[in-house]
Amino acid sequence: MAINTYIENGKKLYEIYVNGFDSRGIRVQRRKKGLDTLRKAEMAEFELKRELAKLKEEAVPFRWSEWLSECLKRMKLVHRPSTVINYTAQMGKWINPHWDNLDLHKITKQKVYDTIFTDIDSKISPWTRKTILKMVRRIFEMAVEEGILDRNPCAGIRVNVPEVDQKVLTKTEVGIFLQEAKQTNHRFYPIWAMALMTGMRSGELFALKWTDIDFDGKTISVSKQWTNKNGFGPTKTQRSRVVPISNALLKFLKELKIKSGNQSEFVLPQMPEWENGEQARITREFCAAIGITPVKFHDLRATFITNLLARGESLARVMAIVGHSQIKTTNGYLRKAGVDVQGATEKLGYDLPDEVVGAKVLSLR
Repeated sequence: MAINTYIENGKKLYEIYVNGFDSRGIRVQRRKKGLDTLRKAEMAEFELKRELAKLKEEAVPFRWSEWLSECLKRMKLVHRPSTVINYTAQMGKWINPHWDNLDLHKITKQKVYDTIFTDIDSKISPWTRKTILKMVRRIFEMAVEEGILDRNPCAGIRVNVPEVDQKVLTKTEVGIFLQEAKQTNHRFYPIWAMALMTGMRSGELFALKWTDIDFDGKTISVSKQWTNKNGFGPTKTQRSRVVPISNALLKFLKELKIKSGNQSEFVLPQMPEWENGEQARITREFCAAIGITPVKFHDLRATFITNLLARGESLARVMAIVGHSQIKTTNGYLRKAGVDVQGATEKLGYDLPDEVVGAKVLSLR
């Protein structure tokens, strides 16, 4: 820090130079020239020193990487490990290389837009891009909730994605699928049968125990699931539900219990392929081999839902059975089942002519 003099146009002037460190420990310099008296120079030096003192004492603004790290710590307290792992991986791969040292409040809506639609690899799918934006939006939401930011810079930004073509088996295909699996004694037959008769998710079936089944009340209590990242835990929606057991499924479960001989607390065989997440591939390959629609394991749940809806079961009851937390999810299957448009073409007001015996055939030349 210093007050120096210099001559300009034959006049003695004063220059002030002050340096220090801000709250991050970064060196900060301030300089002021053109002061014509020592008194003014001393007052200006005092003000610059105060300015530097404020910079050193003020709260440190978060950089993107620092706030992300803080958010991940908080997420560990309320979310499954797989959620935190996913955030860490996606942000580390796609966002951190572009924003790592940016101050959080300097990331604008335009910056978010450019990163999501330009900076990120153009080869990724729209669904992945949408997921990344959703995660970024949540990180900024947490900053708004804490009062660190006034508004979320992701507001108004959307990634349009094509609707997923959900494959399902028809009633006839379900019959062929189960018959072939049973006749060939396929190791996944009991698992496939349970999926098609209950609409339960793969992880819920994996975690299903005999104590969850009420044979007298003909119900299954679904309160947990298993994933290879989180192990055993609550269901996807964090809620328990009850699945009714049909007469056909009741007979199947009684036979399965007799065969198991009380050797396991779990209803279904916990095979290595299932633990390793290969059920989708195995299901698809089996369907292709027997000549029906090559669905994946999760599509068996969709098959259960669409078949119930197509046969007149109410939207509310299906939603409760399969554990959908939002009605719009079940509505998607309603469209797939075609229930909302069924019979509409009967109102066309015209028909095709009946075949007339001995009708004259015109020759077109």
